[in-house]
Amino acid sequence: MIRDAVLPVIRAPRHALGLDLAGWDRLLREARVANLSARIAEDLTVLDAAQTLPEPVRPHLLGARRVAQRQRVATLAEVERVRAALADGGIRLVLLKGAAYLAADLPVARGRVFGDIDLIVPRAELVEAEAMLLKHGWISTHHDAYDQHYYREWMHELPPLHHVVRESTLDLHHNILPATARHPPDPALLLANAVETDVPGVFVLAPPDMVLHSACHLFHEGELNNGLRDLVDLDGLLRHFGSEAAFWDRLAVRAEALHLERPLRYALRMCELLLATPIPKFPLAGSVRWPADLRERLLEQLYLRGLRPNHRLAGDRWTPLARWLLFVRGHWLRMPPHRLATHLARKAWRRWSGLEFRSEDSS
Repeated sequence: MIRDAVLPVIRAPRHALGLDLAGWDRLLREARVANLSARIAEDLTVLDAAQTLPEPVRPHLLGARRVAQRQRVATLAEVERVRAALADGGIRLVLLKGAAYLAADLPVARGRVFGDIDLIVPRAELVEAEAMLLKHGWISTHHDAYDQHYYREWMHELPPLHHVVRESTLDLHHNILPATARHPPDPALLLANAVETDVPGVFVLAPPDMVLHSACHLFHEGELNNGLRDLVDLDGLLRHFGSEAAFWDRLAVRAEALHLERPLRYALRMCELLLATPIPKFPLAGSVRWPADLRERLLEQLYLRGLRPNHRLAGDRWTPLARWLLFVRGHWLRMPPHRLATHLARKAWRRWSGLEFRSEDSS
């Protein structure tokens, strides 16, 4: 049996009301490492259950909720500063992931916490965008020459940018998958359909593209420390946008246009299995039935374990192996074999020699 104290509460928040102190202790530990404490706190607030919780539990959930609320205010203020910085170069701000959910005021932003602000610009504007951000106080990290080359030549984003005063972090993208991936989508298609939020001058991806980006981010990613949180994002996006019947057909069309059918198949399957996401019949609905393909059956078992809180109390005996195999798969999808072998050999040498840690300390 795969142990997990968080999923039952995400699926049915009332489940938490029947927990004893030992159950709460386990839930709070796992929720904290999964970055879902504030989400659970928000769900219980909606149930008006805060006063019925055990006294030792309340400070933890209240603190998590206040952190998320403070981050919401700080992030929206920082988004405006980023917008103003890019506007100096005539560049439009298009947000991704958590900051996008927040700026668009989507239900999935409730209790959503994140560490940085993700944005995407056309590759032709990347140099100018970086220059404008540097001018306004953000500086590049990962100063090692190899790391700079790795990001700028092979990846879909620049090295993270860190503000020298406010300590905010930006991830500046020019695509949603690396250039070395087997089938990177055309970012021009994503940017052409971006929609403006109620915050003037701030754009986000169109609803189908937002779902597809979340799916490809999760199911091309090798490190799943926030995997369950990202699956909860997908569930929330599908429930919200999927209330419009026409959305599902648009989603299938966009998945084909962007070559993201497979990550969408995985997203639909895992959302249905782990979060009981309601998915109607539509052109990709067959994916939820999961064909008898050995690779997909194996991936299902790996993700059933990998998409759990990264805590010793969660998972089962096979979870460490599943996480390692998914980590290897993420790198395999990111680079061709010859480049992957060279990259991993170099990283292993730097870690063994201590250069990796000295480089991180200096950044």
